[in-house]
Amino acid sequence: MSQTSQRNPSAPLNIVILAAGMGKRMHSDLPKMLHTLAGRPLLAHVLDAARALSPTKIIVVTGHRADEVRKVAAAPDVVFVNQSPQLGTGHAVQQALPELTPGGKTLVLLGDVPLIQAATLKPLIEGAVNRVSMLTAVLDNPHGYGRVVRDARKKVKCVVEQKDANGAQLKIREINTGIFAYPTVRLGGWLGKLKNNNAQREYYVTDLVPMAIRDRVPVEGVVCEDAAQVEGINNRAQLSQLERVYQQRNANKLMEQGVAIADPARIDVRGELTCGKDVFIDVGCVFEGKVTLADGVRLGAHCVLNNVAIGMATRIEPFTHMVEANIGANCILGPYARIRPGTQLSDEVHIGNFVEVKASEIGFASKVNHLTYIGDSSVGKNCNIGAGTITCNYDGAFKHRTVIEDDVHIGSDVQLVAPVTVARGTTVGAGTTVWKNTPPEGLILNTKTQLHRADWKRPVKKSKA
Repeated sequence: MSQTSQRNPSAPLNIVILAAGMGKRMHSDLPKMLHTLAGRPLLAHVLDAARALSPTKIIVVTGHRADEVRKVAAAPDVVFVNQSPQLGTGHAVQQALPELTPGGKTLVLLGDVPLIQAATLKPLIEGAVNRVSMLTAVLDNPHGYGRVVRDARKKVKCVVEQKDANGAQLKIREINTGIFAYPTVRLGGWLGKLKNNNAQREYYVTDLVPMAIRDRVPVEGVVCEDAAQVEGINNRAQLSQLERVYQQRNANKLMEQGVAIADPARIDVRGELTCGKDVFIDVGCVFEGKVTLADGVRLGAHCVLNNVAIGMATRIEPFTHMVEANIGANCILGPYARIRPGTQLSDEVHIGNFVEVKASEIGFASKVNHLTYIGDSSVGKNCNIGAGTITCNYDGAFKHRTVIEDDVHIGSDVQLVAPVTVARGTTVGAGTTVWKNTPPEGLILNTKTQLHRADWKRPVKKSKA
């Protein structure tokens, strides 16, 4: 597009997002706009696209359970208006009129169309201000959508809703997406003339198209070639379908960057995933929040990572769950490990099966390989912590820290009662309860006596007969 056709950055751009609907077909107590795609509310995706256009003002029209929607979408750059009762899309835009910045254009978006991209919307807001632009798409199955009726010269004539369309109009495959850009100066006058002479008895924003034509305002239909971008969500099946579209496209981008994905149909990125070279992701992995995988990281099947950074060449075995943690290079974790918030693992650390680590730092080349809980602890380098060991960090009211210094060897089934320090070089024998700070080096043991009671009988279940 030539420089002369670009939008004047000084001209106001209002963006009105319609988010008042109830979403009856979702069969949910949650407002439709707050159902999630890729871990984020539908409305949040539309707001992202809106912000990318650098608008003068963003106005969100709420209605059904407005307080919940406003709480989730609240931001300094968002203005809310309420539509009650909900009498159609035209009526919704009417509610936004007092908030519009005069001049320029007003772009109307739909809060339940989450895959729309700013690049697709730019042609609607560029060029002459005194023009109506509508985003259309050509669908193999246009059922449920308003049809775009064009004249013999292929100029947009009107939009007919599904329930008001005749037989010939129902065969039209070009549909109205519900996304429009209007000259703001004209919008108030046109909205004031809307009628509800239709099967739904609602005021349609699409009825502004013939008004513009009558007023000799050009109406341009801009076809979106990517139909998924303009698909709305009315039920859970549609939500599921668009979720997979989003995830497949995200997987394709990752693979283009060199990430190896075992099955692109079985990955879920619900946040921001950044990968280095030669990363491998097995099936069923879920990424939430901000996740960074350095070069050579390998993820086994069905791992869940939430706000995690993983260092080079670390291997995460299947079914490992990690939240708000930093993992060093050349580590091995899992399978079935649980890494909880506040965990910091140095390089070459081993965390094995059914090990839980919480709010702890574990030093270089230390190993916690089996059935162990390490919480609120500082573990030094070159330590080995045996199976069944636990840090007893909670006294019923307060959390306390355990300190395990360098080169400590802890046997199986040890209890470390915090606050306590195990000094460098110490060996703790199996089954020991450590409740006092230890001196360096040497062996820590509890005195044990094995008692035999000949008169003791094993309990036996009584017969119900």
